[in-house]
Amino acid sequence: MKLLVLNGPNLNRLGKREPEVYGAETLADVENHLQKIASEHLVDISFYQSNTEGALIDKIHECEDNGFDGIIFNPGAYTHTSIAIRDAIASINVPVIEIHISNVHSREPFRHTSLIAPVCIGQLTGFGTGGYELALQAFLLRRKGVRL
Repeated sequence: MKLLVLNGPNLNRLGKREPEVYGAETLADVENHLQKIASEHLVDISFYQSNTEGALIDKIHECEDNGFDGIIFNPGAYTHTSIAIRDAIASINVPVIEIHISNVHSREPFRHTSLIAPVCIGQLTGFGTGGYELALQAFLLRRKGVRL
């Protein structure tokens, strides 16, 4: 199994940006934790973060072209604004799980709508950085044939 963990704008600031909302873990901490779990389950996992919409779209397209089995995607603020990212996900035949560290539904009203969710197989929100691990576990269940 080959997975990409894709992170959008400002996620490079984890551990520094609003720790009362996003926690103290850095993106490197999250990646190291996921790499350990992936290795235990013989999953080839890659990581990519960009603050640029076009770079994220290119990476989404590359996943299909390079035979990835899934994407764990925290699109950050692009969740609520990017029709282009939504269309990129819809254009590929690779399942995507959308995640958010904070519970977007308990925050400002503009965060309550995801343009991305309708083209994803699922959404995890509000589980802190543990949402990344939950998404990885969901892909492991899919590998076993569990329908999600």
